[in-house]
Amino acid sequence: MTAPNPTIVIAEAMEAAAVAALAAAHPTLHDPRLAEAPARLAGALAEARALIVRDRVQVDATLLATAPRLAVIGRLGAGLHAIDLAACRARGVEVIPATGANADSVAEYVMLAIGQLLRGGAFAATAAVASGAWPRAELGRGREIRGKTLGIIGFGDIGRRVARLARAFGMHVVAHDPVLPEGHAGWTETPTERLALAALLARSDAVTLHVPPVAATRGLLSAAAIAAMKPSAVLVNTAGGAVVEEAALAAALRTGRIAGAALDIFEAEPLPPGSPLAGCPNLILSPHVAGMTVESNSRVSTLIAERVLVALAMG
Repeated sequence: MTAPNPTIVIAEAMEAAAVAALAAAHPTLHDPRLAEAPARLAGALAEARALIVRDRVQVDATLLATAPRLAVIGRLGAGLHAIDLAACRARGVEVIPATGANADSVAEYVMLAIGQLLRGGAFAATAAVASGAWPRAELGRGREIRGKTLGIIGFGDIGRRVARLARAFGMHVVAHDPVLPEGHAGWTETPTERLALAALLARSDAVTLHVPPVAATRGLLSAAAIAAMKPSAVLVNTAGGAVVEEAALAAALRTGRIAGAALDIFEAEPLPPGSPLAGCPNLILSPHVAGMTVESNSRVSTLIAERVLVALAMG
């Protein structure tokens, strides 16, 4: 949808029904190509009061300067690392994330990834079996989820949803979160054992990361932390690319220091040429889609459309 001098600019992909709801209320420009065209985006924002982004647009002071009338930013997702919150506060621009709207999608991705990693290459044998091969002995050494210990690093909303799914699979759940108070109800509602990071890494058969990608968590899964994991353990990262030292993880996978990993988010996206992750064994890579499903996209888009309209009405 296009509009001259739009009030609302949507610079990344958004569900069509939500775009239509916005366009029915205000002149709206929806063009996902704007995420790759900074000059065009700046021009589109000249009269805009609302900007809606996903994760490709970097909203910083320079971009805000091109939008003198901007009042609200809608984020089609939960993380806000691509938005300069201090600059937005200084300008009085409200920032609205779609907190919780894609949490179930992420939690399901985590459990599905753990299942694939523990079962070895069973789900990647289609071509071999279709060609007449029969690697039954090799692929019959996979492991069950039931009875394993899952270590959750970061026990916020998504971490707790993962814990509930894991317990349904019969896993024992432990978690580490230095920010969440010991008396918080989250520790007992699953229930989940609270551990220090070192103890969690030593005990877990699977480790999943759900911490924000901030300075304090950069390199949290360092070479030393990975070395502290069980050799039979697997790792899933849907939290932040810089949380895991990618070169250290690649080395651990190549030497068999850990059994496998699934990464949905990376320090640089897309992966640059020469990434140490390329060609690693027992590694599942996906392009930042853990939180993206038909259902979650609808929930995220609808939530942001509704809240942006309210913000514009109040402004």
